[in-house]
Amino acid sequence: MRVAGPRLPSGLRARFVLAFLLATAFGALLTAGLTFQQARSSILERSRSTAVADLRAQLDSLVPDLAVPPGTGELRGLARRLDQAGGSREWHSAVSYDGGDPVPASPGAPPVPEALRETVREKGQAAYQHVERDGRPWLAVGMPVAYADAPGRPGGGAGDDGGDGGDEAGDGDGLSGLTAYASFPLDEDRTDIAALVTAAQAGAVPALAVAVVPALLAARGVLRPVRRLRGGAERIASGEFGTRLAVAGRDELADLIRSFNTMAETLEREDAELRRMEAGARRFTADVSHELRTPLAAMAAVTEVLDEDAASGVLPADTADAVRLISEEIRSLARMTEDLMEISRFDAGAAPLRAEELDLCTLVAKTLQLRGWSGDERVCADLPVPVPVRADPRRVDVVLANLVGNALRHGRPPVTVAARAEGGRAVVTVTDRGPGIPEDVLPHVFERFYKADTARTRSRGSGLGLAIAHENARLHGGTLTAANTPGGAVFTLALPLAAAPRERR
Repeated sequence: MRVAGPRLPSGLRARFVLAFLLATAFGALLTAGLTFQQARSSILERSRSTAVADLRAQLDSLVPDLAVPPGTGELRGLARRLDQAGGSREWHSAVSYDGGDPVPASPGAPPVPEALRETVREKGQAAYQHVERDGRPWLAVGMPVAYADAPGRPGGGAGDDGGDGGDEAGDGDGLSGLTAYASFPLDEDRTDIAALVTAAQAGAVPALAVAVVPALLAARGVLRPVRRLRGGAERIASGEFGTRLAVAGRDELADLIRSFNTMAETLEREDAELRRMEAGARRFTADVSHELRTPLAAMAAVTEVLDEDAASGVLPADTADAVRLISEEIRSLARMTEDLMEISRFDAGAAPLRAEELDLCTLVAKTLQLRGWSGDERVCADLPVPVPVRADPRRVDVVLANLVGNALRHGRPPVTVAARAEGGRAVVTVTDRGPGIPEDVLPHVFERFYKADTARTRSRGSGLGLAIAHENARLHGGTLTAANTPGGAVFTLALPLAAAPRERR
C-alpha cells in the first residue's frame, strides 16, 4: 500500500506566497551562511594572529636568558614561564631542542600534536593546528626560535610568520634549535560563533514573518487580473458575450486580458451570426410548413374522394393501387407538416399549454381507447390508483400515443403502460419486450430526425415524434427519459403531481 505524501497547497495564492517565502528563506539562509562563514573565519584568524603575536613577544623576552645548550630543567622552566605569561588564555606550553621531544610545563599538560611537530620541523617556520580535546576546540601553535646576532647564541628572535593556513611562512635561516609550542582552548571563540548562529536563527524567523506581507501584496497584485479573468470567463460561459475587461499595464497579464477581449469579441460576433442563421432557419421551416398546409389540405380532400372510388371498385385495379399510395403519402406529408409546425412553435417559445386538473390514469386509459389499444392484447395497462396532475391533456396524449406506437413498431409485445405516484411526481412508464435500444443510439433517441438505422431511408414517421414528446414533457416542467431493462426498452414520463394521490373507490 502506497502511503500518500504531504499535499502541497492547491490555491494559486497559497502557492505564490509559499514560493515567495521559500525564496526569502533561501536568500536569508544563503546570506546568513556566507556571513557566518566570513565571521567565523575572522574570529579564528584573530585568535591565531593574537596567539602567534603573544607567543613571539614572550619568546623575545624569555629566550635571551636561556643557557645554550639548555637542559631539560631549563626547557621546563621556559615552558612554565610561557604558561605564566599566557594569563587568561590558559596556555599549555612545551619546549623542545634540536628535534627532541617537547618538554611540557607540567606532566599533565596536553601533548603536542605530532602533525604540528612535523610541519615545524620540515618547514622551519611557525605553524598552527586546530584540534579537538574532550569535545572542546583547541588551537596549537608551534614556533622555532632563530639567532638574533651572534652565531651560537640565541638572540630571542622567534621565526617570522606570514600568510594563512596551517603553515606560517618564514625565512627558516639561522634557527637556534629551540622550538616553543603552546596550545589553549577556544571556548570564547566557540561562544562567539554560537552567538552568531543564534543571531542568525533569531533573525530568520522575523525575516520570514516580515516577508509574508510583501508576499501577500505581490500575490494580490498578480492574482487580481487572474480573478478578473476568471469572472469574465464565467460570464462568457453563462452567455454574456458582451463581456470586456479593462486593460492596465503592458506586462504578460495585460496581453492575456487583451487576448481574452479579442476572444470575447469573436465569440459575440459568431454567436450573433449563429442566432441570425437559426432564426432564419426557424422562420423558413415555419413558413414552408404553413404554405404546405393549405395545398395539402386540398389534396387530402381530393384523395378522400378517390379513396371512396377505389374502395367501391369504380377505378381500375392499377389506378386504385396508385390512388391508395398517393393518399398514404399525402397523409404522411400532412403529418410531417404538422410536426414541423409544432417544432417551430417550441423553438419560438409560442407553444401554448392549456393545463387543467385531471387524473393521469384516466388520461392514459382514454389514449389507449382512442387508438384502439384498450382491447389489444399487445398492450397491457397497469393503472392501480388515481394519479392527479395538472397538465394539458392534448399534449400528454401526444406523448403517450407516440411512446406506445414507438414501442409497438420497434419493440415486441406485450407493451406495458403503468402510471403511479413516485417521489412526489407522477410517473408513466412504457415498457416493451424487444431487444432494447443500442447503447450508441440511446443518447440520441430524442434528437430531431435521428435514425438508428442509417440504411433505412424511408419510414412511416417524420423522425420528430420523440423530439416532440420530449419538448411536451419539458413544457410541463417534467422529464422524458429512455433506458434499457433486462426485458427490453423503457420510456419514463415524469410530471409534477397536482395533489397527494387518492385510492380509487
